[in-house]
Amino acid sequence: MEPLIALVGVTALLLALGAAGVRPLRSWPLALRGGIAAMFALTGVSHFVGMREDLIAMVPPALPAPALLVTVTGVLELAGAAGILWARTSPWAAAGLSALLVVMFPANVYAITAGTVTGMTESLPVRTAMQTVFLAATLAVLVHHLRARRRAAPDAPARAPRAGTVA
Repeated sequence: MEPLIALVGVTALLLALGAAGVRPLRSWPLALRGGIAAMFALTGVSHFVGMREDLIAMVPPALPAPALLVTVTGVLELAGAAGILWARTSPWAAAGLSALLVVMFPANVYAITAGTVTGMTESLPVRTAMQTVFLAATLAVLVHHLRARRRAAPDAPARAPRAGTVA
């Protein structure tokens, strides 16, 4: 539940600061990027401190080297958290974090259905709903960027026929 609180809380705080006059924070995509960064910084750090053993236990037994997988996903989450803050890399980070959410979801399903993590109190429907919110947030950033890019690009001129071809 803490990642959801971080996402919603930081996004709301940044939007409130924008409404209070902090001009750059008036943009909902920027506020959402801050919330996503906070959420993935929180979850990324937990791959190394505090919950590491629980996260290793969440890895389905069919996958090799659970400790290495937890390390790699933690590094990817931290890199994504940093990347989403910088406008130039935010679409790439949003796409990567979206893919990571999808790829890691089976570990959450396994942990809930197998009962491998003692402190995990969420039911599968609740966890699925939270994961959907996380995915919607990362995809919203990506879609916003793609739409803004399309609006900013001038109409592409028609391609001239190649030499020797009939138009």
